[in-house]
Amino acid sequence: MVFEPAEAFLRYVRLGPWEILRGVYAAVRDRNWGTVPPHLEHLEREIKEDRFRLTFGVMCRQAEIDFRWQGHLIGDPTGTIRFSFDGVAHSTFMRNRIGLCVLHPAEACAGQRCRVIHVDGRVTEGVFPVEVSPHQPFLEIRSIAHEVAPDLWVEVTFEGDVFEMEDQRNWTDASFKTYCTPLRLPFPVEVPEGTRIRQSVTLRLVGRVPDPLPPHERSLVFSIHPSRRTPLPAIGFGVARNTRPATGRALERLRRLRPAHLRVGVRPARPDWQERLRRAAEEAKPLGAGCEVAVFLTDRAQEELNALAEALLRLDIPVHRVLVFHEAEKSTTRPWLLLARKIFGPRISVGGGTNAYFAELNRGRPPVDLVDLVCYSINPQVHAFDNASIVETLPAQGWTVRSARSFVGDRPIAVTPVTLRPRFNPNATGPEPEPAPGELPPQVDVRQMSLLGAGWTLGSLKYLAESGAASVTYYETVGWRGVMETEEGPPLPERFRSLPGGVFPLYHVFADVAELAGGMVAPSVSTDPLRLDGVALVRDSTLRVLVANLTHEPSRPRIEGLPRHVRLRFLDERNALEAMANPEEYRAAPQEERPTEGGALEVELLPFALVRIDGVP
Repeated sequence: MVFEPAEAFLRYVRLGPWEILRGVYAAVRDRNWGTVPPHLEHLEREIKEDRFRLTFGVMCRQAEIDFRWQGHLIGDPTGTIRFSFDGVAHSTFMRNRIGLCVLHPAEACAGQRCRVIHVDGRVTEGVFPVEVSPHQPFLEIRSIAHEVAPDLWVEVTFEGDVFEMEDQRNWTDASFKTYCTPLRLPFPVEVPEGTRIRQSVTLRLVGRVPDPLPPHERSLVFSIHPSRRTPLPAIGFGVARNTRPATGRALERLRRLRPAHLRVGVRPARPDWQERLRRAAEEAKPLGAGCEVAVFLTDRAQEELNALAEALLRLDIPVHRVLVFHEAEKSTTRPWLLLARKIFGPRISVGGGTNAYFAELNRGRPPVDLVDLVCYSINPQVHAFDNASIVETLPAQGWTVRSARSFVGDRPIAVTPVTLRPRFNPNATGPEPEPAPGELPPQVDVRQMSLLGAGWTLGSLKYLAESGAASVTYYETVGWRGVMETEEGPPLPERFRSLPGGVFPLYHVFADVAELAGGMVAPSVSTDPLRLDGVALVRDSTLRVLVANLTHEPSRPRIEGLPRHVRLRFLDERNALEAMANPEEYRAAPQEERPTEGGALEVELLPFALVRIDGVP
C-alpha cells in the first residue's frame, strides 16, 4: 500500500497481484459539495517488519470552514488495517459531508460477488455493478466483503456514522465509493464550533490466503492488438472565451488540428446570443469546421427555437448538430425535443442529454426516440484534484460510453465537452464564491499547459475512441482553457506561466491524431495503465502509436505489436519548451529511426514524457 502524506490518502492496497482497495481518505465537503483541501500539519511513523503505525494531523480550512482532525493508520501482524479519524470543528459552518471514504477499484470489483451487513443486522448477498449504476448499489452499510480469490474475502467494517455506496464511474472516478452521511438525510447542515466527529474503517482478510502468493507482475508493457478496430471519433474544440478569433500564425496552427467542429453555447433569453453564434461561425469558417450548437432554453422555448432556426439559416458554415437543454433541467426531457424536432425538421441533427456529468444522463435518461445523438460532458476533478486521481479517471471514461450504449441503442454518443476542471457546479446548494484577487478562476488548471495534461488528453482519446464515442469536443481553441496561448498571454501570468503565442504540449497530441483523421483505433493494453498508457491509430497502411508516461518517475516500457522498423519522436522535459514556442520546427525535425526485435521495442521515458512511434513502410 501507499500512504500519501500531502493528501492524507491511503492508496492501492494490494495482496500479491490483487488490488483490494483503491483508497481510504477523509473528505470535508462544503455546502456546494466542494472538497476542502487537506493540509498535513504533522506525521509520526513507526514501521516494523510485521506492523506499522502512522499518526498525523490534518487541517481543512477554506472560507468559513475550519476543521482539524487527527488520523491513525495501524497495521498489525494479522494483516488487519485500521484507519481512524477524530476531528473537531474550530468554526461554525455549513457542510454536506464530513468523514471517511473507502474506494473499491472498479476494474477489479465490477461483476464480483459481495456480502453486505446492514446497520440493522440484515445480510445482503450482492454483486458490484458491471454497467455504471445510476443510484446507490448498497445502502445502510455496517460492513461489506468481496471475494478476491477462491475462498478469500476482504471485509471492510465502518464505525461512527451510517455509510452507503455510490458508483463513482458516474463522474469518471474508477471506483465504487462508500461514504457517509446517507443522501436521504437533509443537506447542507450546520456544524457548530466545537463539534467532534469520530469514525473508523477496518479492513481484514477472511478465508484462506494462498501461500505463496501469486507474483505481482511489475514489468511495464504496452501492446497493440490488431483485432476489432473502432473509427476515430470526430474531434472538435470549444469556441474560445473572452478572446478574439485566431488569426495569422495561430489560425494556421489550429488548421493543422483539422477540427471537425467548434462548440458554442447560446442562451436565446440573453441579448448577446446572436453575437456569440456569429463569432463562433467567424472562428469556425477559416478552419473548415462546422458548428456544434448547445442551446439552453427557458419556458419560452418555442419562441427561442424559432429564433435560433432563423439564425442558423444565416450561417454560411455547416451546423453539425444542435444540443437541446433546458436551463431548469439537468437532462433533456421530451417537450423540448418535440419542439426542436418540429422546428428544425430533418435538416439539422438534434441531440439531447446533459450539459453536466454522466451521472445526470444516467439518472435522467432522455427519450432516445426523439434524438439523433446523446451527449454528456466529463472532467477528471469532480472529487479529487491530485495527479494520481486525475490519471485514475481515464479508464472510467470508457465505462461511461459502454454504459450509455446499453440505454441509447445505436444512437451516436457525443462526449462534449471534455475539460480538465469542472466548468460549473450542477449540484450547488448556494452561490459559488468568486476567486480571491490574483487567484485563478476555478475552471482553469495550470496542468492545461503541462506534459501531464498532454498525457491525460492522450489517455482520454484512447478510452473514448476504443469504447465507440462518435464525437468528442475538447477544451477550447485558444486561451488558458485551450490548446494554445493567446498572443497577448494569460490574464494572470504570475499564476499561469504560459508562453504568449505558444502552444501547449497537448496541442501536439491533437496534431499527431489529426494527421490520421478518418482512420481507425486499434485496441491496445497497458500492464499498468496508472503508470503508462497510449493509443494506436491506423489509416490505410500507416500505424502510429502514441504512448505517455503518466508519472513523475522515469520508466522503460516495452512496446509490442510494432512493425520491423519505426521512427520515434519524444516530447519531454528536454524539448517541451521548444515544442511549445516553435511547434512547426519541432514537428518538422527528423525522427529517430530504430529497428524492433520481433515487433517489440523498449524506450526510455522521462517523467511525464510522451513518445510518438510511426511504423516505417
